[in-house]
Amino acid sequence: MRKIPFSYALASLLVLALVIWLALGNFQRFQTTPPDAPARSEAGSRVEIVVQQSTLFIPQQIIQGQLTAERETTLRANVAGFVAEKPVAQGSRVEAGETLLVLDNNALPEQLQQARDELAVAEAEYAGARNLRQRELISQPELLRLQSALSARAASLAQLQKQLDDSHPTAPFDGVLNRVQVELGDLLQPGEEWGQLVDDRRLKGAAWVSQQQVGDLSVGLPVTARLLNGDHIEGELTFISHRAEEATRSFYVEATLDNPAGKRLAGGSAELTITLPPRHVHTLSPALLSLNSEGQLAVKHLDDNDQVQLTAVELVSADIQRAYVTGLPDPLRLITLGAGMVETGETVTPVPAEEAIISQPSSQRSSEQPAEQDNVHAPVD
Repeated sequence: MRKIPFSYALASLLVLALVIWLALGNFQRFQTTPPDAPARSEAGSRVEIVVQQSTLFIPQQIIQGQLTAERETTLRANVAGFVAEKPVAQGSRVEAGETLLVLDNNALPEQLQQARDELAVAEAEYAGARNLRQRELISQPELLRLQSALSARAASLAQLQKQLDDSHPTAPFDGVLNRVQVELGDLLQPGEEWGQLVDDRRLKGAAWVSQQQVGDLSVGLPVTARLLNGDHIEGELTFISHRAEEATRSFYVEATLDNPAGKRLAGGSAELTITLPPRHVHTLSPALLSLNSEGQLAVKHLDDNDQVQLTAVELVSADIQRAYVTGLPDPLRLITLGAGMVETGETVTPVPAEEAIISQPSSQRSSEQPAEQDNVHAPVD
């Protein structure tokens, strides 16, 4: 029988020893019970928060308006006549009762004097007739006839007096004779326009507001009108329509504005700023606004037990950088980072914003940001 070479025998022994070692090593690793599960952290997701107190905010509504004089009227002739005098120059300021124009009165003063004399005669005849009637020297119908004649004379006198007054039209209120459209010798007919009187010491600012805005308005709110040249005049809201315009569904409002310097502003346009009553609000980034299940604007924050809450808010005002909302608790533990990765009711680990900036790697913060944007909704003005 041929002998096995020593080298082959040694190699076989080494292979056998290696197989036994490997088999025994794997068996020792087998266990009858599963290994203990790794301990789970008791702390929830980490979110960045800011503790915020409410602040007093004065909301404003800015609308475009039209300025008109508080009082203005078109001057028309009441009687026919030729223009005899123009005692007041166009553009002059006048007082109530001041004569603005004189028409040819066609001898009205003489006719008026005649009517006064005839009235005096009628009064004397009626007085004598009353004495005679008391002595039954005249009949009752005769007395009534004289009384009727007296009334007719009085009516004729009043009519002539009115014609004379109408031939000298006067200013119905203080103001500026803004326009005179007649010249000396022109013939005016009853009802014909000849001028315009404007009282611009106070102005009316007229504008239209939307259905969403009108609910916050009330008579008496302060109003500031910014003019095209940058000047400002002050006043207050004096009228709010109770019915919307059908075509635009907007409401008509008026503000009364002081113009003590008598600046020429009537008929121009202005930007009206209505100052609303102050309110306590929280200021936050518009990116932190989301929608709840009912479609309302809402904000995620933490309660005292570090649980996530989603609270509906009312948007008072907003711009690109800030949103002013009401309806949140005070003080507010506002979630500023990580809100998109936690659910309502979940218990989380709050990290103050100052500590998060120092301890959190920039790569982690940038990776969380897209999740935060999932719930961003642009605020509606």
